Amino acid sequence: MNSLFFWLRRVGFLIWKEALTILKDPANRVILFAPALMQALLFGYAANYDVNNVDYAVLDQNHAHSSSQLLTHLDGTGVFHRIATLNSSAEIPDIISDGKALLVITFPPDFERRLSSGESAPLQVILDGRNSSTAGAAANYISAVVADFNQQQAGAAPAISLETQAWYNPNLESRWSMMPTLIAALSMMQTLLLSALSVAREREQGTFDQLLVTPFTPMQILIGKAVPPVLIGLIQSTIILLIIYFWFKVPMNGSVALLYTGLLFFNIAAVGLGLSLSAISTNMQQAMLYTFLLIMPLTLLSGLLTPVQTMPKVLNILTYANPLRFAIDLVRRVYLEGAQFSDIAFNFIPLLIMAIITLPLAAWLFRNRLY
Repeated sequence: MNSLFFWLRRVGFLIWKEALTILKDPANRVILFAPALMQALLFGYAANYDVNNVDYAVLDQNHAHSSSQLLTHLDGTGVFHRIATLNSSAEIPDIISDGKALLVITFPPDFERRLSSGESAPLQVILDGRNSSTAGAAANYISAVVADFNQQQAGAAPAISLETQAWYNPNLESRWSMMPTLIAALSMMQTLLLSALSVAREREQGTFDQLLVTPFTPMQILIGKAVPPVLIGLIQSTIILLIIYFWFKVPMNGSVALLYTGLLFFNIAAVGLGLSLSAISTNMQQAMLYTFLLIMPLTLLSGLLTPVQTMPKVLNILTYANPLRFAIDLVRRVYLEGAQFSDIAFNFIPLLIMAIITLPLAAWLFRNRLY
């Protein structure tokens, strides 16, 4: 028990030392938290995005010539790609929630009969409102296809009427889709940079070699340098979360505890990556170069701006090495959808694997850096 207390006391001293190094400069304290506040506000007011490659599923309860003809029109646009034909409405929640399809088109059983008798035939379209810009564009495309189909049906007034319903984002607001993703994306930038500069700063100042000859083990040094950036990342995520919820009034449907559990795993993975970069850097300039070299690809391949499903297969495979991809999916689903742990459990696996690989690697590189 005494040895455990002594071990924790040593780690506590290292954490305190690292926190003082980060926070002792008043300018640093402003830089750590002001950008998260400003960027969250700017993204909330200015960010928009559109994607025109749409995966959809069909629930055809009519199985008639008119429904097949309409789907042929839809597939012929080059924008829509049918990925599944459903057998019952019970399959709709899974295919939407898992992000496999952006929308589901449902033909009612009396679709053909209504058209033949000259009545209005309703066509239901269920949209994934978490990707609001894409869903809005898809709804407009479907409306255009339906209007064209109605014009081609000679004397078929009033023909098809379109009924759309957006899940998780009823008004298809881009802000609702974009803002929750910033809880992970904006905090990652500084968390990665802080951890990347941690060891490089001490190497440049000549104090890291002194730290290595102390009784501290590499694992204790690792924990001491990892904890402050993780805590700062969680604080930044909290600032962004409060802005989204109270300023922009985007309602949260999921569990706060589950959200922060996911953010903790994500920050640990990001810090492990940053410490590995720091351990191979000879100075702060090199560490910053490595960090900025990584941040842009990580952001572009995360699903923040465009859905991962629309990317080429090679890039889609590469995103599995990107912790931000799984953090964004986790945050978006918990915040907007109200997903439970069983729904997003897969997202924890890559984050855990990343942490298991990068943290021991960083500890090993502390003493065995490759020159």
